[in-house]
Amino acid sequence: MEDILKPVGEKVLQAAQAKGVAAEAFLLHEKELSIEVINGQVETLKQAGEMGLGVRIINNGRLGFAYSSDLSDQAVQETVNDAIKISAYTDSDEFNIFPTAAASYPKMNIIDNDISQMTLEEKIEMAREVEHIARAYDKRVSIIERSGYDDNEYTALIMNTNGLYACERGNSCGLYIFLVAEENADAQNGFSMMINKKIKDLNPSLVGKEAGYRAVRSLQARKIKSARIPCILEPYVTTRFMGLLAQMVDAESVQKGKSMFAGKVGDPVAASVFNLVDDATYKDGIGSFPFDGEGVPARRNVIIKNGILQGFLYDTYSAQKDGQQSTANAVRGSFRSLPYIGTTNFIIEPGHANPEQMIGDLEKGFYITEVMGMHTANPISGDFSVGAAGIMIENGEMTYPVRGVTIAGNLGSFFQDIETVGNDLRFYGGRAAPTVRLKSLSIAGE
Repeated sequence: MEDILKPVGEKVLQAAQAKGVAAEAFLLHEKELSIEVINGQVETLKQAGEMGLGVRIINNGRLGFAYSSDLSDQAVQETVNDAIKISAYTDSDEFNIFPTAAASYPKMNIIDNDISQMTLEEKIEMAREVEHIARAYDKRVSIIERSGYDDNEYTALIMNTNGLYACERGNSCGLYIFLVAEENADAQNGFSMMINKKIKDLNPSLVGKEAGYRAVRSLQARKIKSARIPCILEPYVTTRFMGLLAQMVDAESVQKGKSMFAGKVGDPVAASVFNLVDDATYKDGIGSFPFDGEGVPARRNVIIKNGILQGFLYDTYSAQKDGQQSTANAVRGSFRSLPYIGTTNFIIEPGHANPEQMIGDLEKGFYITEVMGMHTANPISGDFSVGAAGIMIENGEMTYPVRGVTIAGNLGSFFQDIETVGNDLRFYGGRAAPTVRLKSLSIAGE
């Protein structure tokens, strides 16, 4: 694929240089497969692919962007011309620059040939197996909303007029299921997902059982009285809070005064047991890739170490504004979009505690399995009040399920109140977290 994309990029740079402007060509080729089964029958099977070009130009500090899925010579020239025309309507900004050429990129094993070599029927059978295992888990599992398998393969190429050239191919695959369990007129949802770089690491049995377990454990849930008690967050719930953390360490948000972490580099922002990294070089991580959306070499960034804020995540533009180096955190949704700051493999590093012991130590507590309404939390003030569900802990044992409560607090106190971090790191896409125990959290119930 590189031999198809590279000549297109060269034509972009030639056309831009002929017009006297700096330019970047971002080319992407993607293929994806999506399978959904219901009651053992294939409900949806979609195979799709696309290839396209995004062009950024800088004309006397003014940024222009245009894209095209037509890679003919005429279309390439028109895309460059469109980007130049658009630049006339943007403001000149001294921080608009393209990164310089890299001496080298990290060597990574991010392509699994077994994904493309496995037959379509074998992939369908994996989705069927997830559904079969989930149904067999418990007779109360009554409805399989959907069970599926996905994979995708992509080649990204970036070139710019500073001599930068980067090209690499990667792929990934995944399984998922959404279901319902019912008992005595009560219905509860369950889900599970697994996304991996290697197809041999997919485990249909684990995915099916986990979804069934999550639904069944929530049946016949009760409400509880309002209280302030110790809480344990399941890894998935912790990754939901990490979405807020990602906004708070985004350098652009910090520069705009939209993060409560602004001005706090070097200060304690979490408990001393808390360590947060963003690592685009993590072995077999979904977000691992040798370079970011601007061609900057991938790296491991320590964001919070022993509770102390070390720094923020930057792309080239935001780094220029702060006199910093890019942390290689420019990401792109597709060739149709400009790069923006995002995470790669965003990881709360595991501790040494056994999750069962974290529960067993508590006389009374709340094990949180689900949060709702996270979009309402405020990353600027840190205030949050969200719906929650979980399981009560009494005398070191998980007892009865709970629904219809609200957990509330401030993210500043939330991260400071973490007292124990588990050893059970779990990835959900590009975010990973272990079980986490908080000293206390305010729960609003009856």
